[in-house]
Amino acid sequence: MNDADVLPSPRTWAGHRSYGGRGLVIPRTLEELRAVVTSGAPVRALGSRHSFNDLADSPGLLVSLEALASEPVLAPDGATVTVSGATRYGTLGPWLHERGAGLDALASLPHISVAGAVATGTHGSGDAIGSLASCVTGVRLMTADGNLATLRRGDADFPGAVVALGALGVVVDLDLAVRPTYDVAQTVVDDVPLGGVLADLDAVWSSATSVSAFTRWDGACALWRKHRVDAGPVRDLSGLGGRPADGPRHPIAGVDAAACTEQGGVPGPWFDRLPHFRLEFTPSAGAELQSEYLLPREVAAEAIAAAAPVLADVRDLVLVSEIRSVAADDLWLSGEQGRDTIGLHTTWRQDVPAVTAVLARLEEVLAPYDARPHWGKLFVRRDVGSLYPRWDDARELIASYDPRGVFSGPFLERVGLR
Repeated sequence: MNDADVLPSPRTWAGHRSYGGRGLVIPRTLEELRAVVTSGAPVRALGSRHSFNDLADSPGLLVSLEALASEPVLAPDGATVTVSGATRYGTLGPWLHERGAGLDALASLPHISVAGAVATGTHGSGDAIGSLASCVTGVRLMTADGNLATLRRGDADFPGAVVALGALGVVVDLDLAVRPTYDVAQTVVDDVPLGGVLADLDAVWSSATSVSAFTRWDGACALWRKHRVDAGPVRDLSGLGGRPADGPRHPIAGVDAAACTEQGGVPGPWFDRLPHFRLEFTPSAGAELQSEYLLPREVAAEAIAAAAPVLADVRDLVLVSEIRSVAADDLWLSGEQGRDTIGLHTTWRQDVPAVTAVLARLEEVLAPYDARPHWGKLFVRRDVGSLYPRWDDARELIASYDPRGVFSGPFLERVGLR
């Protein structure tokens, strides 16, 4: 590999920063990937660039697997699908649906890569739905010595190798559990009192397959409910107040809803309803910042009530906040490890200094509630290890797979995983 093979470092999806290091390499074969990994330079894998912090940054090289993307492969028994790390959910979903298969979970954006979403514990919403990492049954990665390692569910180290922040190696492909395809219908209710929603949190979030509450901290929220058509009726929440939306909605007030998946209770395939946004459009606001804090479900209402005055005080910075639920898992660095979770997500105007200052205040009020920050979004706290019971095990696993720190970087060093 020479400098002619190295492209300039790209910018994040939101455009708010450029990645560091020498530049970007896009190998076309596993042999070319092996040459990058064993070149002697630090290496970090880059997915669809939807992280808002420096998680993927490297003082050496960035590597993208986009040229190694291959068609998914369904297992003969139809229980799993093998996908390349660079595959995006927006292309995987229709492919699976055409073959009668589906996934339990999708995130708000279908634009993200499977490997990047899994590695950071990214999630959608649903009381019985885990993060995107929870459906992984196998992972194959290229380690620092250029060899391929495969870990499968049931292996002792598997729970530490799924949500691994790219620290064990470059994920080449993953096996995902699939189920028969299914239809989902999505409805929106406007102007629901937020206090009433939080007071009856369990009833609200268990009322449909997937529930999100969007708010700008003015005392009201919009409830977006996505429900499997074969799961019976959506639970009646009319006693909370509000009114059914009289047309399609975007989570951010005043933004054209054409970018959003179909609402109004019209059934459609899972991959075209579980995300909030359509693949062919720029999702959310585009030029934005994001943060998210993952809260133990049993204290979530109290924690959100504590955070509300901070967020209401900076409404000029808040485009929208989303509250959603995620089921517990056993993955060592997952935000949902060992606990059912409520996520407090905020989409911010693109003002890094102002948002950073607010996050310091927000984290202070959320600290008593063991709020775990989403790995791929903005946060200030560094001493996050105490939030994860298997933190020391994760550190030992990283050191055993990558003793020379080939896959290290400023983010991993800052949080204490290297």
